[in-house]
Amino acid sequence: MALVTLRVLDGVDQGKTFENLPTPITIGREDGNVIQLNDERVSRYHAKILEDQGRLVITDLASTNGTKVNGESVQVALIRPGDLIGIGRSTLLVGSREDIARRLAQLRELDSSIDEEAELFGGDPSAATNELDLELAWEAHAEGLSPLQLLKPPDLPPRLSPGQAAQLCEVFQYLHAKIRRLVRSADISRNGRTITIGEREWQNLLDLYDRLANYLRQIGNPHDAP
Repeated sequence: MALVTLRVLDGVDQGKTFENLPTPITIGREDGNVIQLNDERVSRYHAKILEDQGRLVITDLASTNGTKVNGESVQVALIRPGDLIGIGRSTLLVGSREDIARRLAQLRELDSSIDEEAELFGGDPSAATNELDLELAWEAHAEGLSPLQLLKPPDLPPRLSPGQAAQLCEVFQYLHAKIRRLVRSADISRNGRTITIGEREWQNLLDLYDRLANYLRQIGNPHDAP
């Protein structure tokens, strides 16, 4: 079972740390929540964090003012160390300093060879540690520390049924075809620094954006699906 640490960065409860909480974790204004926030914009039972196949998932519990992860409104979303959860006027940071350091180290290892790492730490690979201050100083990710999940594409859900796999493939094939058409329609300047698309292609992109928003809503609120 995952143990979760959440730190309140902003809001009435700023500075509070909720350490090593077992899932599920309910967050809200009412007594009886695992995390009770003294914030009038937080619903009585606002959001819930649970573990699913080793990953943490946050679900908005039909709250009045919604839930955000890394600034994006969500109904349901994966969360990882270093992510920011917005609930009411409160901002919660997922993970302890050690959790975030491990996450950054994993991301660094995706892009760095042992030789590059040795050079980064003065020629001594053993100098690389999971200390958060050291990981935050790594320049290759300095511009992309938040949100961390944007540095690496998310994994596909494991153990899909044949029907689910076929349906997911159908969705991805649709998205792939739409994006391929947009890519092929782009006008790339001679120096490669400017890319232009026409008005029709721009509207196609906005339509795709809208469809993705609807997919996300249907997944988060299956009862609202047409």
